[in-house]
Amino acid sequence: MAFADNLQQLPSIDHLAELRLMDAQGQVAAVIPNQPGKAGSLRLYAALAAKHGSLNAAAAQEGLELFAEHTESARQHPGSHPNIDRLFKIIATGQGYTVELVAA
Repeated sequence: MAFADNLQQLPSIDHLAELRLMDAQGQVAAVIPNQPGKAGSLRLYAALAAKHGSLNAAAAQEGLELFAEHTESARQHPGSHPNIDRLFKIIATGQGYTVELVAA
């Protein structure tokens, strides 16, 4: 399935303002706002965190599958899809993130 189709299967994020990724030291490593161009990644990351409890290697692998056609594009053009690049890094290093959801 395509990324857009996969998104339709995930829970709504209308209640969220943003998602924060916290590193092992409890510091904010990244923020994904609920805004056009970012909402798909926010929706996918929130669903992965709900299912897996954090963004760990298993969540990252599932995320790459759900990003569908964008995953191959990210492989071919590093830096063009930072939220996918982050999943590659989680798998490569084994260092994931805890997730903090911020209500709208």
